[in-house]
Amino acid sequence: MSTTPKHLRQELAALLAREGALTDPGWGRAVEVVQRERFLGEALFCRDASVAGDHWHSIRRSHLPEEKWWEMAYFDKTWITQVDGIPAETAGTITVGAPTSSSTMPSLVVAMLERAGIGDGDKVLEIGTGTGYSTALMCERLGDGQVTSIEYDHHAAARARLALEDSGYAPTLVVGDGLAGYDENAEYDRLIATCSVRYIPLSWMEQVRDGGTITAPLSGWMPGDALAHLTLADDGTACGRFLLDDFAFMPARPHARPPRSSYVIGLGDERESRIDPNVLDDSTGRFVAQLGAPSAEKLGFGDEIILLDVATGSQATTRRDPKDEGWLVRQHGPLRLWQSVEDAVLTWQHAGSPHQSGFGLTVTRQGQRVWLGDPDGPTWNLPA
Repeated sequence: MSTTPKHLRQELAALLAREGALTDPGWGRAVEVVQRERFLGEALFCRDASVAGDHWHSIRRSHLPEEKWWEMAYFDKTWITQVDGIPAETAGTITVGAPTSSSTMPSLVVAMLERAGIGDGDKVLEIGTGTGYSTALMCERLGDGQVTSIEYDHHAAARARLALEDSGYAPTLVVGDGLAGYDENAEYDRLIATCSVRYIPLSWMEQVRDGGTITAPLSGWMPGDALAHLTLADDGTACGRFLLDDFAFMPARPHARPPRSSYVIGLGDERESRIDPNVLDDSTGRFVAQLGAPSAEKLGFGDEIILLDVATGSQATTRRDPKDEGWLVRQHGPLRLWQSVEDAVLTWQHAGSPHQSGFGLTVTRQGQRVWLGDPDGPTWNLPA
């Protein structure tokens, strides 16, 4: 039996079902129909593993046998389509850079759609069109008129529009800041973000109906990630728990880390640390630390951690105590970054060190607070 895109799509849907990412037959049918190869453009970036650091080279569709490109399209793999704003089709090799757009692995795309509870008849606002693949899945399942999608990057938006049109889909596509939402098609039953945010924009709250939901990856600059699933109440507030999934997405451009200037580490008076810095190598530990110091970026790893707040110049640096098995920390600047991290981590550890799903989020016009256990438990304010 020859390998065709249709056969590969069927195999992909079956794989996602076996692995548990796909449980809703409606999304299975969509995966079997939507042609992912149309959404990969004409080139992709691959990291060069033989070179240290972020060294990227592009793979062009025209340089590969057609069957190979089809196989790549239906791997359950994330393909990078843009690095530092440079599209893969316009570049050969990039020696330094970070991904800024991608075609997310299908298992993650489908899992997000399922976690958001999107089903037949729902009207959806998608924040982050990207390549348009997830947009196409929703159009296939829900119908074009039920889907609105916003993309910040003009080039990515143009590529997605072309791919969607070539595939026969016509959702509402908007080029602009997804954090502002799109009021013209409100109200929405579901809002789903395929980029991470530091807090929930109030505009999203205003555009989702009472009883509707917002599903969005919450992240920061450490980075610590958690997937929020909130339900809108009729009093204008939203509340919900973080989900079990450890999904990580690229940040929304306006929420990305600001440019880092030069800095000198090791400043400030030294004292004994109350926590083991290695806890920040754990995904939940890093999420908790970020709650304590939401404007700090994490550098280094293991015992040697550097926390840097680019806005205030505050920093914290840790090192192992040569005299015993403990750790030492220096803090400098107006914010006591490590002290705030210690307080958050110790509170979390005292509660038994639960996963992010042990936390929840409440959003009001007065502020946004993450809570541990239940809304009356320990809380931390998001930098909204």
